[in-house]
Amino acid sequence: MRLAAFSLSIAALAAAQSQPEFDLLLRGGHVIDPANGIDQVRDVAVKGTRIAQVAAAIPPSGAKRVVDVAGSYVVPGFIDLHAHAYGTELAVSQDDTALPTGVTTAVDCGGAGWRTFEDFKETVIDHSVTRILVFLNIVGAGMVGHAAEDNVDDMDPIATAKKIKQYPSLIVGIKNAHFGKPGWESVRRAVEAGRLSNTPVILDNHILTKMQRHTREKLLEILRPGDMHTHFYNDRQVEVIDRFTGKVQPWMFEARKRGVLFDMGHGAGSFLWPVASKAMEQGFPPDTISTDLHKMSILGSKADMPNCISKLMLLGMTLQDAVARSTVNPAKAIGQFPTLGTLGEGKGADIAVLKTRTGVFAFRDALNKKRMGREKIECVLTVRDGRIVWDRDGIAFPDWRQAGDYGVPQ
Repeated sequence: MRLAAFSLSIAALAAAQSQPEFDLLLRGGHVIDPANGIDQVRDVAVKGTRIAQVAAAIPPSGAKRVVDVAGSYVVPGFIDLHAHAYGTELAVSQDDTALPTGVTTAVDCGGAGWRTFEDFKETVIDHSVTRILVFLNIVGAGMVGHAAEDNVDDMDPIATAKKIKQYPSLIVGIKNAHFGKPGWESVRRAVEAGRLSNTPVILDNHILTKMQRHTREKLLEILRPGDMHTHFYNDRQVEVIDRFTGKVQPWMFEARKRGVLFDMGHGAGSFLWPVASKAMEQGFPPDTISTDLHKMSILGSKADMPNCISKLMLLGMTLQDAVARSTVNPAKAIGQFPTLGTLGEGKGADIAVLKTRTGVFAFRDALNKKRMGREKIECVLTVRDGRIVWDRDGIAFPDWRQAGDYGVPQ
């Protein structure tokens, strides 16, 4: 009896030892993980929904599924701080547009207000494979047109802050956008909601003469450290470049020094080559890279995350720096680091695998002016929560001629 029990325990131990330690192994890729200072060839192993190990050589026999990613870059899943998944008629499905570009976390930028957030959650967020976080619009109705977005009576800082506190794991800040009346009322109410909820504000706010608003006042007197201004590479939201001298305005450096953050927010109208090139030449890159991808920009400027990164690399940014501004920097900006933005062991297995194409490529800005480049970043594989959700070239799949694929002999 004892011998039989001993035999059974040995058999169980042997079976347990024969079980693969990892569910997925990405092998031989060049890992860029700025949060952990990794910039070299490494294997990345996943167990369940977590990063299990990042090491120089992980035995493939220990994984259920091995994917050879040699010659590719392996980076944390991108965090797009300016996405549109709800509210506006220009919103797009994040599962269809974000995941194929390496974006595993999309932050909807103002689509819902406190009065419409529950519908957003029930109809979109709860059913999305892409992790969707939210900048809640200071307008209770959300981003549903200029009449609503000009309605100061629907900008309630107390109700906005209350909704944020109700969903702290989903709502990461406040958005103010498209206010067409003069003055600072919409911005001040957004900042008040940020103060009440202890979250940052992201601003999309024109400085046209009729608005009676000025960049310096906005950046140095109204926005707080940690608040963000998106769309900063156009010349309607903030005056980055002096139009007479071609120099970066001194208040931009002052604002950055006091902790105001600047987000790319490319979109259909907010990335101009003359502004971006002069700013980059003078050492003023974006703190965070985001797309503002929507129905108008997806086929025009094609401003998805790899496209935005490629454009900044054309202007002199390294891939390593661009990855930092697409992963760890946005994670910190919205208070989600180190949960997001890293390939650290034990963290969520959100991963993007990238390739660099060389050739001659035309990159368009928001005014459809092109600039030619020789490098283009593309996403070939996306892992979300430990599961492969995008595989452009089928690198994770076996060849169809392998025995047993269809239950028929060769």
